[in-house]
Amino acid sequence: MHNRKVVRASNKEKNIKRWVPEIGAVVFKKGFTRFKVWAPLADKVYVCLDPYGRRKMIAMEPTGKGYFAVENDASPGDLYVYVLDDAAERPDPASRSQPHGVHAPSRIVDTGSFSWSDTEWKGLPLEDLIIYELHTGTFTPAGTFQGIIPYLPYLSRDLGVTALELMPVSQFPGERNWGYDGTYLYAPHEAYGGPEGLAALVDACHAHGLAVILDLVYNHLGPEGNYLWGFGPYFTDRYRTPWGPAINYDGPGSDEVRRFIVENALYWATEYHIDGLRLDAVHGIFDSSPIHILREIGETVHRQGQALGRQIHVIAESDLNDVRLIRPASKGGFGLDAQWSDDFHHSLHTLLTGEKEGYYQDFGSLDDMAVAFRDGFVYHGQFSRFRNRCHGTSSRTRPGRQFVVSSQTHDQVGNRARGERLSALVPPEALKLAAGLVLTAPFIPLLFMGEEYAETAPFLYFTSFEDQKLAEAVRKGRRKEFESFRWKDEIPDPQEPSTFYRSKLNLSLRNRPDHRVILEYYKRLIRLRRSHSALIECDRSRMRLFRCGSEPVLILERRDRSETSRCLIIASFSPEPVTVKPSAPAGSWRPLLSSYQREFGSPPSGPEKFTIGYGNGPLSLPPYFFGVYEGTSGTNEDHTTME
Repeated sequence: MHNRKVVRASNKEKNIKRWVPEIGAVVFKKGFTRFKVWAPLADKVYVCLDPYGRRKMIAMEPTGKGYFAVENDASPGDLYVYVLDDAAERPDPASRSQPHGVHAPSRIVDTGSFSWSDTEWKGLPLEDLIIYELHTGTFTPAGTFQGIIPYLPYLSRDLGVTALELMPVSQFPGERNWGYDGTYLYAPHEAYGGPEGLAALVDACHAHGLAVILDLVYNHLGPEGNYLWGFGPYFTDRYRTPWGPAINYDGPGSDEVRRFIVENALYWATEYHIDGLRLDAVHGIFDSSPIHILREIGETVHRQGQALGRQIHVIAESDLNDVRLIRPASKGGFGLDAQWSDDFHHSLHTLLTGEKEGYYQDFGSLDDMAVAFRDGFVYHGQFSRFRNRCHGTSSRTRPGRQFVVSSQTHDQVGNRARGERLSALVPPEALKLAAGLVLTAPFIPLLFMGEEYAETAPFLYFTSFEDQKLAEAVRKGRRKEFESFRWKDEIPDPQEPSTFYRSKLNLSLRNRPDHRVILEYYKRLIRLRRSHSALIECDRSRMRLFRCGSEPVLILERRDRSETSRCLIIASFSPEPVTVKPSAPAGSWRPLLSSYQREFGSPPSGPEKFTIGYGNGPLSLPPYFFGVYEGTSGTNEDHTTME
């Protein structure tokens, strides 16, 4: 395996001031807890300890800018609520734990008491990430943080991924939810194992060489259990999101709202040793401030990473194709490390499935797939039929490590009416083609849990709202969303427990013959990516693209830094056998991996050792063929490419 040298913090970086938590209930080693809350709408604020018992009321002192604070000898594990002018009892907006749900008292947590064994862990470089996205509640039968730990050897050693990305874990209503309706941004969900469980999982991941990326939602908060309205102007009606009121990042009172969000990002990175923050749907974040909140998050998190001597990455999800997200601040951007590439997924998905509904109508040609490889964004200013306007900006100058690519994600699977995975939509050879392109691309690859062995369970949309009016509204909204589909009467009820249980993985499938061959294919692909010098770098500048006339075949050549090691990737999107005669790139090529190998569940087929150049013969490719070849001789002579 190729192991890149870990970059350690310099002495200068070690002198950077480290952030320490202030908001919420913070436990100090001297035996006291400081409570601090922003409540500019209140004249008086009390903290009520043991609200279910002796109810000890303690007046909090105003400290300026709408904050109230007090120090007390309260201990970790104690329950408390805040009492405002109207005598309403509310949980702490910065609660570290909600043991009895979103409507109940908060619990004091001493995050400094967590047991860590990862003092030597320094994180991973961005280009070393091979991300495995999972939902804590459905990944294992237990559905907890602790339940994931026994599978870490499988993920890290056997499969070979290098990072886990957890779908949102902040406290949400009930026990079943995707996590994007969270209402307590600082509190790990109790049904998953709470604060202690999350810390144990992160520590165990680091022991297995796995980075941990946490999905965070800063565009809205869920409707149930959201008591922030009573504390201050956390929300604004100047903008609307598809999910509810927008967070107030640029209106009156927004300074402390921004602080609440920025401190939350720092909190996860510091108190839970998180290695990366994935910011959900940043196109739903509205901010006209001179320094955008996304830039502020990125800069403060990077600074904290330097102070901690760890690499911490900030990755955005956006459908805007706006290169400012990943452009350095010195060049007018927000300076985030990377972003998800929807265009790559859509180009790949439409070629394999033929689907053209919704946003898929803008994709479907091999040229789109080639542009996704070459430029990152397919839409960089041209007209989009789906949006009925021009869309996107050019990202050609940004490095490949700034794009996260995939063939499946929680969104692209779970937002389908019936939650079908790609394995339910295309034949196995097409599934292997998709995996091959994702894992050999000069980008950061992401796998969605279970795809590595062709999991058969769907990933459905599920909730467990306690507010029955809200639950019914969600049901109706889901039915309306798919009312034009032929299977509209088959839409699962999000509130039904069975919808959740149907979405749980059956990890034992990976041991069955027809699934084991897919898993072996993924394992071999990942090993090849991590070991071959021409594949390991996320560098598009040493990649060339070639077409084979009018046939739906794409050829990629990738070279290492020395220009001496080359890989050729052949990808056929044809559902039928095709014969092609490529004229470039010149050289002799020997096979490293093919989707048509007996150990991968297919009879051997496709080209063996061959030469491209003057007088070479044709190549016969079986349906949906994917192959990786290594150059053995020849030149790097340029021929016509797709530029």
